[in-house]
Amino acid sequence: MISRYLKPDWPAPPGVRALMTLRDGGVSAGPYGSLNLGLHVGDDIERVLENRERLTRVFDLPSPPCWLNQVHGIRAIEAGTTAAAPEADAAWTRTPDRVCAVMTADCLPILLCAHDGSAVAAVHAGWKGLAQGVVASAVAALGTSAVLAWLGAAIGPDAFEVGAEVRETFLDSDPGFDPAFRSIADDRYLADIYALGRLSLTQAGVAVEDIHGGGWCTHNQPADFFSYRRDRVTGRMAALIWRE
Repeated sequence: MISRYLKPDWPAPPGVRALMTLRDGGVSAGPYGSLNLGLHVGDDIERVLENRERLTRVFDLPSPPCWLNQVHGIRAIEAGTTAAAPEADAAWTRTPDRVCAVMTADCLPILLCAHDGSAVAAVHAGWKGLAQGVVASAVAALGTSAVLAWLGAAIGPDAFEVGAEVRETFLDSDPGFDPAFRSIADDRYLADIYALGRLSLTQAGVAVEDIHGGGWCTHNQPADFFSYRRDRVTGRMAALIWRE
């Protein structure tokens, strides 16, 4: 059963609950071992559905998570308003007992909540989404910049190698992103996705002191996390948030 998970260390208001899964505690096998929550990665569907049911049961979720069809874009949708998984990279809600969820395996999951607990959101922030403005889209959906943010587990700054075109994409939108990149060779850089996430949050109006989390490396911690960059064929973790 699921015995280990990440619990956000942030001053969330009463009634806001959040967590991020690790890779163990499920029934999937092989490269998907064992708590794979992604239906789209080639795993046995029945095992994934059992993992999702186990997630709901173990954490006593008030409803099954509102899963998304993530496309590395900026669309933020209201959770629970469609029967099928919508194409979006952020989900938000003001309705109690609706569970917002995003899946990752190196990308940055960001959980958001209004200071007064009136709204919450989960954001899938890969580099493409960050560059295009998915964080600003999610913060805008909450209707306030008085927001707390928690950065879940993502690929670390010593493992996320990118080309010059990635750096240029960010710098074209704001030269302030430059410190998030470290040159390692001609036209190759190490990118700090946590720094990119924090800068995107402050650009969206979130105060620096309201940003928490970060510091893991999905790529370099194989016992804890799935990593697409490390393994290519792999499962997905989930970051969840809801209002009671």
